[in-house]
This record gives sequence, structure tokens and C-alpha cells, in this order.
Amino acid sequence: MSEERFGEFVLVRRHEDGHVAELALDRPKAMNAVSSGMARAIAGACTALGEDRGVRVVVLTSTHERAFCVGADLKERNSLSDAELLRQRPVSRAAYTGVLELPVPVIAAVHGYALGGGFELALSCDVIVADRTAVVGLPEVSVGVLPGGGGTQLLPRRVGAARAAELVFTARRVEAAEARELGLVDVLVDEGRDREEALAMAARIAGNSPVGVRAAKRALRLGQGLDLRAGLEVEDAAWRTVAFSGDRAEGVAAFNEKRKPQWPGE
Repeated sequence: MSEERFGEFVLVRRHEDGHVAELALDRPKAMNAVSSGMARAIAGACTALGEDRGVRVVVLTSTHERAFCVGADLKERNSLSDAELLRQRPVSRAAYTGVLELPVPVIAAVHGYALGGGFELALSCDVIVADRTAVVGLPEVSVGVLPGGGGTQLLPRRVGAARAAELVFTARRVEAAEARELGLVDVLVDEGRDREEALAMAARIAGNSPVGVRAAKRALRLGQGLDLRAGLEVEDAAWRTVAFSGDRAEGVAAFNEKRKPQWPGE
């Protein structure tokens, strides 16, 4: 396993011959509150991972024992003038869009608090694995703002408009069992096993065709919100990008020869 640090607060570890990348939030003294510096580091790490064709899956984790991420750094926000806050906005947005726009599957491994922008980072992932200590929520309206890291758009796509409205308007925190019941998280595991289970899922995904998986993610994302006919056209366009690929030829050959595929990734 190799490690690379982005800024002071983000650590990237490479697993599975570099095919699984773990993006670890590493600001333990602040329970991973997202400062401007940390936002830049997340965005920078995502840019590097997105450009690395060897990366097949990303797992978003936390090094803090009791928190995934408690959201925006409100102490920093309190020190900003209106003009500074306006200039800081694109810096903050880049962290969330960086995770959201990664071209490979992204799995969040959540334990402890995932609140506000912390939960929005998890919502930006494709799958959320949580352990039984997880507490999630979007409490922004309780401090005079709104979920601005994608929460008002990503949450209703997960749980429906009315459920999202109730959660956003009440600003309530949701514990792990209810979060799984409502669909706020996807996989619920025993305490302390979120990272292990997320990495195991990532390893399974990384064993599949990287061309096929990237195209499948693209079709899933682009098809959201479209009517069925338009969605099927998105799917067909994605199919055409893989139908004549080296991965497709290798996958069919390996199946017929009853062996494990050696994906060319192109």
C-alpha cells in the first residue's frame, strides 16, 4: 500500500495494485470540519484520482474514530467577511463536485457523525456504507443557511422530495438504523467495520471491467431524471463506448476459456 498526502488534511492510500484508492479525511483535531484548505485538498485529490486511469474505485473514509465529517468549519466561516465568504464559495463547491464527478465508483465509509457538508460528501458518493455508530443529517437551516454542498439536490434523488424536505426543514439528526430504513445509507454494518466493508466492496468492483464500470456509472448518472425513452438513449450511447473495446473482447474470451479476465482497461 502506498500513501500520498494532499495538503495537510487529506491522505490518499492505494490498495489492490493501485486499482482501489482510499481518500481519507484527516483533520482529527477538528473532527474533519471542512476548512478552505481542506476543501482545496479534497478537490486536488479528486482531480488527481480522476486523471489516473489505473484507479478503478475510490473509497472515501475518515481517520477520526468518532466522526466521518462534521461539515463546514464554522469557526473559519465566522471569521470571514461577506466578500471573503463569496470568494470562498467556489473553493467549497469544488470539494463536493470533485467527489461527485469522479468517473469511477465512489464508496463512502461512514462512522460517527456525518453532518451537514460531511453528509453531503457521502451523498456525493455512489454507495454509502455505514456502521451502527453513524449519525447523519443536514442541520444547516438551524444555523441560518441551507445545504449548499449538493444536499438539496442529492437527498431527494435518494429518498424522494417529501422525505428530503422533512429532513432538511427539521434539521434533525438520524441514527444508523433509521438512516438505513429511510435509504439515507445503503449498507449497515457492525460498529468499526465500515472501512473494511467498503474496501471489500471496492475490491469486488475493481475486479470487473474498468471500461464497463465507468460506462455503467456514466449511464446511471446521466439517466437520472430523464424519462424512460431518453434514459434508454443514454444507455445505448454508453453501450456503444464499450461494445468494441478491448475489455469487451477480453471479457468474452475469458468467459469462453473459463479463466479470469486480464482487463486491458481500454
